[in-house]
Amino acid sequence: MKKVIILFILFFGFLNGISAQSFTDVWTPKQLMETKVLSDKIRQNKMKNTFVINIGPDAVIKNSFNAGAAKDAKNLEALKQYLKKIPKDKEVVLYCGCCPFDKCPNIRPAFKMLVDLGYKNAKLLNIPKNIKVDWIDKGYPVN
Repeated sequence: MKKVIILFILFFGFLNGISAQSFTDVWTPKQLMETKVLSDKIRQNKMKNTFVINIGPDAVIKNSFNAGAAKDAKNLEALKQYLKKIPKDKEVVLYCGCCPFDKCPNIRPAFKMLVDLGYKNAKLLNIPKNIKVDWIDKGYPVN
């Protein structure tokens, strides 16, 4: 009986590992935008063709749209409705910053939806730790 329980635990752990691994590969390295790049664009007023959208708890970045935490279906739908106003060839930068990428419940569903909707210049702001450390503490533009 103990062997059956151990095999059961190992099997479900294996399946969980597969789903977690495939779920993390929603974006490519080319789709990551460094925070300094976005900060420079904002400071130099080069945002005409760039839309910045918060998909986390709060819109911290200057002039970003707050869609709300994308882990919630109603906020994901709000994001989808907002995106209808944006041409699919424009640069759309999503960010959360609540925690590191590997723990963030918001970025994957939102970024996957953005790509699935056909946005050709979809970007994810590269926030390795959190919005405070990787944006606010660096003195980048805030609301």
